[in-house]
Amino acid sequence: MLGLVLAAASCTQVDYPDRFVQTSGVPKLDFIRYADKDVMITQANMEEVVCLVGENLTSIHDLYFNDQAAVLNTSYMTAKTLVVSVPKNMPVVQTDKIYMITKDSTVVSYDFKVLPPAPKVESMSLEWAQPGETVTINGSYLFAPVTVTFPGVDPVEAAATDGSSISLVVPEGAQPGKIKVTTASGTGQSVFMYKDSRGMLFNFDNDPHPDNHGWHAQVIETDATALSGNFLRFGDPTVTLDAEGGWNDANFSFEYWPGDWDEPVTYADSPRLTDFADFSAWNSMALKFELYIPSSNPWKSGAMQLIIGGVDAVTGGGEGVVDIDGNVTAGANNKFISGDGKPQAPRALWIPWKDSGSFDTGDKWITVTIPYSEFNKKSDGSANTETIKPETFTSLTIFVWSGGVTGTDCQPIMKIDNIRAVPIK
Repeated sequence: MLGLVLAAASCTQVDYPDRFVQTSGVPKLDFIRYADKDVMITQANMEEVVCLVGENLTSIHDLYFNDQAAVLNTSYMTAKTLVVSVPKNMPVVQTDKIYMITKDSTVVSYDFKVLPPAPKVESMSLEWAQPGETVTINGSYLFAPVTVTFPGVDPVEAAATDGSSISLVVPEGAQPGKIKVTTASGTGQSVFMYKDSRGMLFNFDNDPHPDNHGWHAQVIETDATALSGNFLRFGDPTVTLDAEGGWNDANFSFEYWPGDWDEPVTYADSPRLTDFADFSAWNSMALKFELYIPSSNPWKSGAMQLIIGGVDAVTGGGEGVVDIDGNVTAGANNKFISGDGKPQAPRALWIPWKDSGSFDTGDKWITVTIPYSEFNKKSDGSANTETIKPETFTSLTIFVWSGGVTGTDCQPIMKIDNIRAVPIK
């Protein structure tokens, strides 16, 4: 409130009357300026405070920017000046005019453009897209004209739709890093990075990043659909995942359990995932990966359970784990997955087919983002109260199973690449 009073004081030298009196006639607007400096303007951002300058402005009963009503405070209205905040809502119909309406409903218009806030960049359909591929960037206030800048190359134009997404072709020479989106209102920068290799846990291509380390050695391969190099594959056209998402760890489970079978356990050959990524700020991070599900083999049952656990819950063997009854059991087991005498490890459940009954990625790769703040479930989707700490992230198990949902028998194929733990805030 004080800022608005000061703005009004700098806007006019005319003394305010003791009491506002609505006048007759019509207003005449000469120009609009910033409320806090002597600069005439023809446009302003939403929620910006501006000063209308003219004659008989006390005759204004209602004021609209496009089709959005402004809030008038008679304490900041005189015959010659009117201080007002541009409405904060986007217009339904943008006419680029101000409408001054008198008490008898006479309308006087004035050309003035309202700019949306600077763009906000929230996500990208495929963060590991190759140059030449078309991608979609999602966010807010993405209005034309709009350009996108990838590190290492000049800005490129993008096609805008409804302000929440833009599409473009990734330019040749684009380098890894954060991208910038520029509109008439300013520039917004992504939190995510293009081709982000920070916190890379599994790329299925090169050391030092590990691959399978558990009971099951899931298929790691490459083919013509590959994003780049190898990927992890669940399922094939001959394997059915039943409607309940029944236990089928041989075909739909990837395990990385650190440690070995020696006494005492060492982690030289199978490091903890905390050796590859810093999880100290885990609540501001997400698990990300690229996914390809062909339209010929959609996913229709079970939840993708993304299960975390420290060495107190799971290792590759050796030292064993103490269950809730105080019994020492082998470190390599599924008790942390299903319970069975010990607490279930915390996890996120991803079920993108649930609403429509079927999910595929349209024969293309997409980026999936699961915030670690959502790793608070049990296998059936109920709440998990197990405490999460940075050291809880030493292992990762991905298992398409249960979820407390019923779907349809299906033969899904899931290709996964570039599993990583990255900041999202």
